[in-house]
Amino acid sequence: MAAGVNPSDSSLAAIISSSEYDGELSRCADRVRRENYSDEVYLRGLIEVSSYCKNNCYYCGLRAGNANALRYRLSKDEILAVCEEGYGLGFRTFVLQGGEDPSFTDSFICDVVSSIKSSFPGCAVTLSLGEKDYSSYKSYRDAGADRYLLRHETADQKHYSMLHPESMSLSRRKECLFALKELGYQVGSGFMVGSPYQSVENIVSDIRFLQELSPDMIGIGPFVHHWSTPFRDFENGSAELTVRLVAVLRLLFPYSLIPATTSLATIAEENRKKALLSGANVIMPNLTPLKVRKKYELYDRKLSSSLESAQALDGIRRMLEEIGYRAVQSRGDVKRQTTNNNLI
Repeated sequence: MAAGVNPSDSSLAAIISSSEYDGELSRCADRVRRENYSDEVYLRGLIEVSSYCKNNCYYCGLRAGNANALRYRLSKDEILAVCEEGYGLGFRTFVLQGGEDPSFTDSFICDVVSSIKSSFPGCAVTLSLGEKDYSSYKSYRDAGADRYLLRHETADQKHYSMLHPESMSLSRRKECLFALKELGYQVGSGFMVGSPYQSVENIVSDIRFLQELSPDMIGIGPFVHHWSTPFRDFENGSAELTVRLVAVLRLLFPYSLIPATTSLATIAEENRKKALLSGANVIMPNLTPLKVRKKYELYDRKLSSSLESAQALDGIRRMLEEIGYRAVQSRGDVKRQTTNNNLI
């Protein structure tokens, strides 16, 4: 692969399909992330604010049709109490993640966002609350929200329809992502690796869509099944392929913030280190109150303790130091130094 060349679809498919290039990809990706972000790994405080969701995505344990799901939603006071704890621990980014909960009105979300921004100076607020109208996104932005995470999951329409009910559409998801960019958010997207019926060509189309979107953050993780969903009998996605794709994405998007995700660590703890050594530069320790943390079950065996816990910061720092990185608890904004999206 020549430096600065964006590979063809067939070349990209060949890279994705083979482990032959894994060592080279990881080394190159690590070099590129260090050129852009040095040895810094940004820590985000994750707050899972609600396990209610109106949608019925076939892969998700929070789906509305899962009668076995344990439901909860945090109040404004509970969210602010969690932020106070996290701020004291040094976190300067809070990620409010939840299902598409109709009880979380725009006025409630705006109130929470503005309260966080006024109560905890110098922090960034990231929202991950699903598809909303343009006016809703604008109101959150006006209230002080800095970033929004909305994974597209798959950029192929046929594949999208295999993972979601007819009430959901890929065009709507894309419309939301471009609306967020227009409103000035730092935007994050991404996809599942090894989701049911996924092909290598689907993954190539995911990457091409990300090149079109040019997001500030890219989150990918292996599909992990949940026992109470229609996909309970499907095999989990490949951690090896996910790590390979982290490296590919770092090379194509040198500036992007790329997390080492919980789903990777759920399959095996060492996968987090492999992702970090292949270009990932974000970890999101969990600040969700312990009394409800296990209820936010997107998939089976989702980690909620050990290095997933925000209260285990010393262990996270030691782990990063062991592999040559250091934890940074600043806002950790994106550094857009290049946008050529070429594989090096």
